[in-house]
Amino acid sequence: LQVLGFEVDTVNSVQFSNHTGYDHWKGQVLNSDELHELYEGLKLNKVNRYDYVLTGYTRDTSFLAMVVDIVQELKQQNSNLVYVCDPVMGDKWNGEGSMYVPKDLLPVYRDKVVPVADIITPNQFEAELLTGRKIHTEKEALEVMDMLHAMGPETVVITSSDLQASLGNDYLIALGSHRKTEADGTKMTQRIRVESPKVDAVFVGTGDLFAAMLLAWTHKHPNNLKVACEKTVSAMQHVLQRTIKSAKAQAGEGNKPNSAQLELRMVQSKKDIENPEIIVKATVL
Repeated sequence: LQVLGFEVDTVNSVQFSNHTGYDHWKGQVLNSDELHELYEGLKLNKVNRYDYVLTGYTRDTSFLAMVVDIVQELKQQNSNLVYVCDPVMGDKWNGEGSMYVPKDLLPVYRDKVVPVADIITPNQFEAELLTGRKIHTEKEALEVMDMLHAMGPETVVITSSDLQASLGNDYLIALGSHRKTEADGTKMTQRIRVESPKVDAVFVGTGDLFAAMLLAWTHKHPNNLKVACEKTVSAMQHVLQRTIKSAKAQAGEGNKPNSAQLELRMVQSKKDIENPEIIVKATVL
């Protein structure tokens, strides 16, 4: 976000030695009281005017509820504030979905967080959890996105799915839907599909990168979800391809790269993040 010109005030929801994809990690988890205290400091100095709020991985229900309170207060300060929420709850492995945060976070996301969010970026499993509906076809995915719109957000992007891509099994489908109300009150919905090459490795932090870049590119292209998603997914591809190439070189011929070698090559990808060459095209549905 900073590379793309945003001034960012970061609140670390966790202070860990490393991400949890490693065998070991040490550190602290911020609780809701500590979050509230930090926000109070910003408020006392009258610097709590923001254009965007972006949230990701959270493990605690009271922390999440505090985020909602803060977002609502910030929206009173600035009615144009856009809240981008990545509802990090779980994922699918070999077709089986499982949650990697406590189960009691689901009702908080569903009933409190999603209704105040403007943009959400769930994966397929998270979209299914939030709506209580399974997705087997693109038509069902679009219906699930409509259900999510009805809960509040204007923009819904299902960042990854196990739907069959037209380009074949080596491609991953993401779907986006943007609903806006015209000046005369009519509702317009723009829907897109993006098929991007799969990269055969487990990366940590791709969801965070996706949500941050979608925030930036929807800011720069507010009424063009197609271009925003093309730039976001293309930049992701540049980062992932550079990362896997570097990881394989470090691991050596025939060896599987480890967590440290698979750390996303963010700094090395600065130019691609600032101005991504469009290598993945979106289809308007």
